Amino acid sequence: MTRLSVNINKLATLRNARGGNNPDVVGWAVEIERMGAQGITVHPRPDERHIRRADVRELKKVATTEFNIEGYPNAEFIDLVMEVKPHQVTLVPDPPGVLTSNAGWDAKADGAFLRPVVARFKAAGIRTSLFMGTDAEQIAAAKETGTDRIELYTEPYALHFSKDRDGAVAPFAIAAKYASSLGLGVNAGHDLDLQNLRHFHLNVPGLAEVSIGHALMCDALRFGMENTVGLYLRELR
Repeated sequence: MTRLSVNINKLATLRNARGGNNPDVVGWAVEIERMGAQGITVHPRPDERHIRRADVRELKKVATTEFNIEGYPNAEFIDLVMEVKPHQVTLVPDPPGVLTSNAGWDAKADGAFLRPVVARFKAAGIRTSLFMGTDAEQIAAAKETGTDRIELYTEPYALHFSKDRDGAVAPFAIAAKYASSLGLGVNAGHDLDLQNLRHFHLNVPGLAEVSIGHALMCDALRFGMENTVGLYLRELR
């Protein structure tokens, strides 16, 4: 079964909008795991506009499933990951000021930058994943960095799903098969939701994990968190 990792950044956004500790991000992470999610994902940004570095430290103390930290590997991020030692770190090519992740790595151009970072995390026993598009040459270059996995950036799939679901998923199926042939694990994330997740899951071979945040939190406003987590898990069965 493909694992569901719930990105809880939006809970932190809501908390930060008012101050205080409501919603309790750490407490909700524990509850979301209890509801059946097999992982918790956070993406701390330099401005701490949602997840704070203190949240990351507290979450590691209570996480009982897989804890995944996403982020751009600047010195501050690397130090935090090495301190906390999550189960997985997902490296994204976001510059500090962007609203959300909007592209995969250019692993051919950035390989020299990524290799020592990946090596450092792996030496600490942390599984590494690179946020990537579907280009085969780029996936081969990702393999050369030493990463354990790639996370396929799925916004292009989500954008084209309603017009041509089979055409939209085809590049991801090919990319996943190729990555697996290289010995890379395959994760996926970005704009996956209750409408498009099942088709993606059924057609992308070897999918180890999906990371879903924004859409899941929006659905939780309508259906409730526990029911929503169950609905997403159902799409992955």
